[in-house]
Amino acid sequence: MSVAQQKNKIGIVIAGLLLAILMASMDNTIVATAMGNIVGELGGFDKFVWVTSAYMVAEMAGMPIFGKLSDMYGRKRFFVFGLIVFMIGSALCGTASNITELALFRALQGIGAGAMIPTSFTIMFDAVPIQQRGKLGGLFGAVFGMSSIFGPLLGAYITDHIAWEWVFYINLPLGIVALCMIAFFYKESMEHSKQPIDWFGAVTLIGSVVSLMFALELGGKTYAWDSWQIIGLFASCAVLLAIFLFVETKAKEPIITYGLFKNRVYTTSILTAFFSGAAFIVASVYIPIFIQGVLGGTATNSGLVLLPMMVGSVVTATMGGFLMTKLPYRNIMVPTLVLLVGGTILVTTLGTDSSRFIVTIYMILIGLGIGASFSVLSNAAIHGIGPRQRGTASSTLNFIRSLGMTVGITVFGILQSNSFTGKMTDAFAASGMQGGGDMSFGDPRELLKPETRETFPAEVLDIITTALSSSITFTFALAIIPAALALLVSLFMGRSKLDPSQMDGEYSGGH
Repeated sequence: MSVAQQKNKIGIVIAGLLLAILMASMDNTIVATAMGNIVGELGGFDKFVWVTSAYMVAEMAGMPIFGKLSDMYGRKRFFVFGLIVFMIGSALCGTASNITELALFRALQGIGAGAMIPTSFTIMFDAVPIQQRGKLGGLFGAVFGMSSIFGPLLGAYITDHIAWEWVFYINLPLGIVALCMIAFFYKESMEHSKQPIDWFGAVTLIGSVVSLMFALELGGKTYAWDSWQIIGLFASCAVLLAIFLFVETKAKEPIITYGLFKNRVYTTSILTAFFSGAAFIVASVYIPIFIQGVLGGTATNSGLVLLPMMVGSVVTATMGGFLMTKLPYRNIMVPTLVLLVGGTILVTTLGTDSSRFIVTIYMILIGLGIGASFSVLSNAAIHGIGPRQRGTASSTLNFIRSLGMTVGITVFGILQSNSFTGKMTDAFAASGMQGGGDMSFGDPRELLKPETRETFPAEVLDIITTALSSSITFTFALAIIPAALALLVSLFMGRSKLDPSQMDGEYSGGH
């Protein structure tokens, strides 16, 4: 095979991997904008949260498991398995007749994504020479960052101009293309040996994550936080997590290898991904709500306002990829995370009189602050780790990042909702107007739609927008904590950098 043919083959493989990552990582955000139409047609408003949670829980629980399995049996088969399961789940989602069916089919999609995302990154690391990893890592990171912002725009367009079912059906042609690219053009050369699977560890890990997600989703809504149901779920999460951590010390082939945490770059990368993910998701979710609810923009405009953040994240994701061979990982992460902290601090100053221009500037700063994490951390997490453990290392990073985003938006969402309701109640009580008892202010996106906003008297609308603005900036202030923790942890990454002159070797100790 000629060099040109080999390059062309690798190019097709990388294109297939990028397409798969875009589909899987965008799936949650693309569905979010269609939820209003879906609930309107299928009903089940009290259960719609599970449409998102089922996907996230299945995806997160599957990532470390499939990452380990890919180390043992090969990347390609689990990538193909994940992609096929994802497409089957997508097809079934479009045929769902009620919200419960949709949640179950979304869980099936999540299982596919849990296999697909970590193996995509690991295939890229295995398939390309080390000197090209930085550049491709930047490209992969850019796609990963774009998906969280591009998804809502595409979802809104499909829902408005076609039908909500196509939010799911669109995955089928894209998935077939990606499947063909990998199935026919990726030849795995690495040998794998069969080893025992840590099923007990898998069950306890999934049980712990599911218990945590149920507790966070149901707490304060379906059940009171001090109810036996919620306390029991938190207790179940803690007990199963403790069992999992113990089991992993005894398993012959553990899902999470504790020895990896001796590698300082690996450990700091994992923690940085967790904290930065929690901070970033708050901005991604609440800036559109601020634009729509406080400044009176439409749903489409609230999505478009995130485009500067997308551009910012793509810029630093790409730059981070190119700079990895020249600078230590720490020297790239620290300055960008300073921008993330700064941008998060600045959005706490927003108010009802803020201009769209100011919001856009702050979004660019946050985008620049988060972008490098998508490319640099995925490479840093496998630094010094041999091929046999790359799948585990890569999948654990993606798992922890997703966990940070999920837990972050759930916890901060609860705090924002409580703050909003409290400020509304106090404001109406102080003004002498009636409002707190007859109306639900739980979801400002529903309350402040352009068509409903104009039906409110000016003084009532002023109270609502002021309370909403205040509750969102309060949430941004809380998000400074994980952003600052991400910056703090990144200071301890050491002087390691991507060195093309070094050959890959098995990880044999701390760095």
